[in-house]
Amino acid sequence: MPSFDFTSEADMVALKNAIDVAARQIDNRYDFKGTSAKVELNEKDKLITLWGDSDFQLDQIKDILFPAMEKKEAESTKRLDPQKVESVSGNKAKQVLKIKDGIESEMAKKIVKLVKDAKLKVQASIQGDAVRVQGAKRDDLQDCIALIKKSITDFPIRYGNFRD
Repeated sequence: MPSFDFTSEADMVALKNAIDVAARQIDNRYDFKGTSAKVELNEKDKLITLWGDSDFQLDQIKDILFPAMEKKEAESTKRLDPQKVESVSGNKAKQVLKIKDGIESEMAKKIVKLVKDAKLKVQASIQGDAVRVQGAKRDDLQDCIALIKKSITDFPIRYGNFRD
């Protein structure tokens, strides 16, 4: 019985490259000279930390970082969960962006519900941080892929691990 998986995993190599590109651009910009503007990646905890002198400067850093991320991996900014801006040591500002990896249980339930409501001849089941879809025909599976791609646009979801 043919099957495939819906997954959502961050490409950490592409993300690291994008952050390195953004860090170099920040270092070279004239308006950031002599400021605390920088961007850091914590790969272990999957956190991106933005440092700046003000909220406005954090927004400028995001304007540099997000296009660099999108260039390396499409829809990668949709997986970021921005935390609130914190004030640190005087008038400096800091913001943490959490990287969501894998399909959370709420999103997995939403995908399973969409597949069941569409009355396709496939079965969807949650397998940890992925959703496995099984069906008798390849065409049904392709219809399911098209449905999910059209319905869920606020989170990057990939399909793979196709088995015949």
